[in-house]
Amino acid sequence: MNFLLYSSTNKQQHKYMLPHNKTRLIVDLTLILILCLALFVRTYRIDSIPFGLYPDEAVNAADALFANETGNYRLFYPNNFGREGLFINLQAIALQLFGTSVPALKLWSALFGTGAVFGMYLLGTELYKRRLAGLIAAFLTATSYWAINFSRIGFRAIMVTFLLSVTFFFLFRGLRTQRFIYFILGGLFFGLGLHTYVAFRLAPLILILLLPVLILSYEHFIKRYWRHIGVFVFSAFVAAAPMFYHFFIAHPEDFSSRSVAVSIFSPNVNHGDFFGTLGKTFGTSLLKYNFWGDQNWRHNYPPYPILDPFVGTLFLSGFLYIIWQTIILLGRRMRDGDRDMRLVTNVFLLGSFFVMLMPEFLTNEGLPHALRAIGTQMPVFLMATLPLFWLTKKALHSSLGTRTIFLCIILIALVGSAFFNGTKYFVFFANSPHQASAFNFNLRNIADYLLTLPDETPKYVVSMDGSKIEGNRLPINVQPIFFFTYGKIKNLTYLLPDSDIIITGGSIIVLTEYNARLIENIQKRAPRAIVQNIDFHPGTGSNFTAILLPAMP
Repeated sequence: MNFLLYSSTNKQQHKYMLPHNKTRLIVDLTLILILCLALFVRTYRIDSIPFGLYPDEAVNAADALFANETGNYRLFYPNNFGREGLFINLQAIALQLFGTSVPALKLWSALFGTGAVFGMYLLGTELYKRRLAGLIAAFLTATSYWAINFSRIGFRAIMVTFLLSVTFFFLFRGLRTQRFIYFILGGLFFGLGLHTYVAFRLAPLILILLLPVLILSYEHFIKRYWRHIGVFVFSAFVAAAPMFYHFFIAHPEDFSSRSVAVSIFSPNVNHGDFFGTLGKTFGTSLLKYNFWGDQNWRHNYPPYPILDPFVGTLFLSGFLYIIWQTIILLGRRMRDGDRDMRLVTNVFLLGSFFVMLMPEFLTNEGLPHALRAIGTQMPVFLMATLPLFWLTKKALHSSLGTRTIFLCIILIALVGSAFFNGTKYFVFFANSPHQASAFNFNLRNIADYLLTLPDETPKYVVSMDGSKIEGNRLPINVQPIFFFTYGKIKNLTYLLPDSDIIITGGSIIVLTEYNARLIENIQKRAPRAIVQNIDFHPGTGSNFTAILLPAMP
């Protein structure tokens, strides 16, 4: 049994196959439908699912709003352990054009998530030499809970799958055609990756792993492609140059991030047993695809794996087969001098999987961690495509009756997978009190409550968080309130734990979290104060405390 049908060409067109022009039209229409589906599930009710806005998203918004106010659009924003600036600057443009709203804040997440679907179509088609394979890869990405979830959150990590898939599409297209334009475009997209998410900094290792295999597989590779390699590297350097300057010349302290504190290389983390810790983190990272998923409700639907049973089975089958096939192909190359292009594809898929898994298993916090491993979406869905592509090709080249039965089974399985993931997200996740808590729904409710109060009423929000971010100088845990009320409210003051709370008649004090000692202190100073537990959405755990200070008689 040989999954890798893309390595050979079938010169005899099957009698049941459609004419080329009709086949192309069907493929184009199918691709458009997949992209429309991807965009729909990434934007449907995006204002209300998830219920709230996680403070990390709101910090992005605060930086974007401050950049719009000051005109200071940065390459790197130091708040919240530091974040590359490209995504935040794009968010700033959206907020400037469409107003301060959740859909505007998450617009680019949905667009990059949908763009990743198209990128997977391009790369799948290029690697497997059939547009059918590209359609399968696109559909699996479009309907994956893992991909949908992060396409609906305002995190910069969503850019990674898009940039990786487009980069390697251009690179492999360039290797096939030897046209410089593809190496230029591939290099530019690859260089942009340094402006996205910290995990992308490991992506050059994919190229390093790929180079010796290219030399083994292509005759006189260096002689034929040294100029193309130079163009790719130069283009990548040009695109990445601003971040190189920022990290290594202007602000080298920004190159390190919170990942340093949770790295398994730290003695405080591995406790003197590096290899034991590595084995544990590596194994846990692998389990999340098929057995035990990320337990964070912002990243996954716990405790289930991040892939549904159908796609998870496809991925595991493709993963194990590619490992076995790679060993055989390497043996043939060393023993018989056989140059087989399948080896390049296999090493690329395996190499990109393990390299982009490194940001997860080289840390020891919150594992499994679907966000840190978001770069593995590209190889995971491409490996899952392989066995399904093989089954579909077998069905298409079977007799009419067999073909009909197998294609119906495959179609039902794909639709079932999409329905499974969509139901899990838009029904079970959407109605779970856990997601309300994970996305700090209480902070959105506080903002909604404050917006109902008269402009003349003095309003105080008391935070127990002593941190302050640059820009609005407010704690991280009040950033969602700041975002939802931005430009819409008057007489609102934020108080920190060490602030002296002003007792003014007719004012209202709202606590971001319940604090009995603080409430008791306020009641002592204002005996007529009324303490209210406000719960707009019972059962979601999103209630909050408000203290009403009656006006002086």
